[in-house]
Amino acid sequence: MTTSVPPTFGRLAQGGPRPAAGGEAFLDLLTAPGGARIERILSHNAAGPADFWYEQDWDEFVLVVSGAAALAFPDGREQRLDAGDYAILPAFCRHRVAWTDPAGETVWLAVHMPPRTRDVATP
Repeated sequence: MTTSVPPTFGRLAQGGPRPAAGGEAFLDLLTAPGGARIERILSHNAAGPADFWYEQDWDEFVLVVSGAAALAFPDGREQRLDAGDYAILPAFCRHRVAWTDPAGETVWLAVHMPPRTRDVATP
């Protein structure tokens, strides 16, 4: 079986929207039926508000490709992530970005799995 759709190539840190200082910029690299997607996130000295929490209904894998960041959790823990470090955030795991590298862009690669319902056990 052949396909008429050619492959796509690129550089993770190039193209797409750029973040303003203190912000983030998001770019979907690949989406699939059912809700799975791969996203590039660029952060520049970004931090989520102290009273804001992500609580997504999907599992998420995030990898810091370059730069550094920390994720914060409601129990007060912070986990630092340097280039090459990753986190697997199960569905409904409350978290936020505590900080990202103030000296330059932090490049993240995020893989979002299809949504699930809260009554499904989370690994």
